[in-house]
Parts: sequence; C-alpha cells; structure tokens
Amino acid sequence: MPTRAEVAAGLSPQQAGAQQRAPGDSNRMRGMTLIELMVVLVIVAILSTLAVGSYRRYVLRANRTDATSALLRIQVAQEKYFLQNNTYTTDVTDPSPAGLGVTSPTPRGFYTLAVAGAPAIATSFKATATATGTQTQDTSCLTLTIDDQGLRNSAPSTTDCWR
Repeated sequence: MPTRAEVAAGLSPQQAGAQQRAPGDSNRMRGMTLIELMVVLVIVAILSTLAVGSYRRYVLRANRTDATSALLRIQVAQEKYFLQNNTYTTDVTDPSPAGLGVTSPTPRGFYTLAVAGAPAIATSFKATATATGTQTQDTSCLTLTIDDQGLRNSAPSTTDCWR
C-alpha cells in the first residue's frame, strides 16, 4: 500500500513498491573504499616491479649474443688468416688480407673487441669482448674471451655466459 508521500508524488503502486528498500538497508552507496583501492595499487606495483626486473635480466642476457657471435666470427677469421699466413694477427678491424675485417664495437654496440697474441711467434691468440654502455649492468659477464684452442671464458664468472 503506497504511503501518502508516494501518492502525493504521483507514483503508481508498482513504482512505489520498486523504490522500497529491504529492512535494514541503509542509504549508503555501494563501491570501493580508498583502502581497497590502495591495496589493489600496491599489488599492481609489486607485480610490475618483478616484471621489469625480470625483463631487464632477459635483455642483458640476450645482448650477450652480440659478443659471442662476434668472438666466434673472430675465431673463424683467425683460422682463415692462419691458413693463409701461417700466423695469427692482432688486427681486428682492418679488412683482409692485413686484418680480420670484424667491426669493433660489435654491430649492436654493446661490446668492444680486442685480440691479443704471442708477440714473438704469433701462434696463439686471445680475443676479448668487453661490455660497454648499458651492457655494463650485466655484472656476471662483463668480459667474454675465446682463444686459439676454442676455450671460452668470461669474467668475473664463467657460469651461463656463453649460453
């Protein structure tokens, strides 16, 4: 049964019934509180921090391929040079026949290349790729080396740098 106020407002009995509230229902609005919103923001911030750190480690590891591929190119070029001249060279950047023709820094610019050899007899070499720029954040693999025997090393650690 509609109240006097509802009749005075011109509401039909169906409209008046639809506007009635359940017993104990208050007039407050439903929605998110500030605390609930802050909890959601904290969770999103934690997840994004983990994701960004993981992504940076992945990028640094992926950039190592710039050094490993350049060092392998140097090794192949050194063997070719040795077959032609019966000696190894320390000249990385000059084109053949005087040097190896490998660019330094590496093509993507993350490492600088150098080759050292036995100066008197030149029957061995050691090629080194040293991290530069943003790649210096890869503290586990700052330098990668390969020698005439094919031994691969890295400094300061040797774990997983050549993978």
